[in-house]
Amino acid sequence: MDDFLAARAQMAMSLGFHIIFSCVGMVMPFLMAFAHWKYLKTKDEVYKGLTKAWSKGVAILFATGAVSGTMLSFELGLLWPQFMKHAGPIFGMPFSLEGTAFFIEAIAIGFFLYGWDRFNKWFHWFCGFLVGLSGLASGILVVAANAWMNSPAGFDYINGEYLNIDPIKAMFNDAWFSQALHMTVAAFCATGFAVAGVHAFLILRKKNIEFHTKAFKIAAGFALIGAFGAPLTGDTAAKSVAERQPIKLAAMEAHFETEKGAAFVIGGIPDEKKEEIKYAIKIPKLLSFLVSSDFSSEVKGLKDFPRDEWPPVAVVHYAFQTMIFFGVIMIIIGSVYLFAAFFKKEWLTKRWLLKTFLIATPFGYIALEAGWTVTEVGRQPWIIYGIMRTADAVTPMPGIQYSFYFFTAVFASLSVLMAFLLSRQIRMVPKLYDPTDPQFNPKNKAS
Repeated sequence: MDDFLAARAQMAMSLGFHIIFSCVGMVMPFLMAFAHWKYLKTKDEVYKGLTKAWSKGVAILFATGAVSGTMLSFELGLLWPQFMKHAGPIFGMPFSLEGTAFFIEAIAIGFFLYGWDRFNKWFHWFCGFLVGLSGLASGILVVAANAWMNSPAGFDYINGEYLNIDPIKAMFNDAWFSQALHMTVAAFCATGFAVAGVHAFLILRKKNIEFHTKAFKIAAGFALIGAFGAPLTGDTAAKSVAERQPIKLAAMEAHFETEKGAAFVIGGIPDEKKEEIKYAIKIPKLLSFLVSSDFSSEVKGLKDFPRDEWPPVAVVHYAFQTMIFFGVIMIIIGSVYLFAAFFKKEWLTKRWLLKTFLIATPFGYIALEAGWTVTEVGRQPWIIYGIMRTADAVTPMPGIQYSFYFFTAVFASLSVLMAFLLSRQIRMVPKLYDPTDPQFNPKNKAS
């Protein structure tokens, strides 16, 4: 493994790991705050226990995300010094603001965890809600920084120099809104399905059924918001990509020839050497309509761009197809659940529905990781689109593969530790969190 590949692999592994925890940090506090609100309105002690259980999960995942996020910030400087040398002064503002949001989130978590019976009940609830708001702000600010890499703004690039820097314009670049919106909705979808799947599994095992049923319903509601919102925000993001990065759109669809009335491709195997796609299902003129709301509009193909500026077409295309596939599956599951909630309430307790959500537990995160792959790999070979190539930004320091191995081991260890702590919290539900369980003792302390 050469140093350039090792540096890219380390960033891919780190981002792929961190993105899960950042999305949980954006969404899970809202589930917690909603359960807390239900407790305050109904005085149902089960909701209080659920709020406390979820708050401990939020704390564990927040700590894990803080570690992985800190490691990522160091990696940017260590692995890509040329990039940070020029880009840091331009897009540093969203990172600085993200740090502020992070500290607000940390303070709010502390207030919420230790504020039971000490604060005014609605101030205490607001602290939990603030955890979600600050986590959401953190995610949006980081995505704004990433969007700048896809749509550079806020500076003039003259003779290799970055002049007339405007950090505000850089942060609010042309891509930030569509990327942040789609990412936020995808986070709600992924986290909602993951949490619903865990509680569906516990219901199927006939453990603390009332407790987990209440949790399942809240999580499923959030999952539906994300599942139905994702196609709408995805359409906005795709139109933005078509305007700013037509070569990325062409790679997503493995679209080689420029044509009017371009077909939307489902499946298929791209062949970059022969510049064609095989075994694909093509829906005539749909791609043109999705790009510009005009069935006869022209869509540029990969052949219109220099070959050395093509991203890895197969990787981008398969990732895009994976995202769409799992997105459609989650919409179908959400539609069935919505139908059951309004017209077939007896379905809500059926084992087949719970098993469906159990199977779908990872679907949101698979789609999310695939979408992130489209965003990042589709920008290649540029680290700053159209300005700086990724190969020109990598560190000259040798031995990066050892850093990759070390960081992989750290992230693997974090995963094991996090899984142990979360499973331990689940096992403690009867004793600590479910007041309907005979084992419940509010004087118990979770160590």
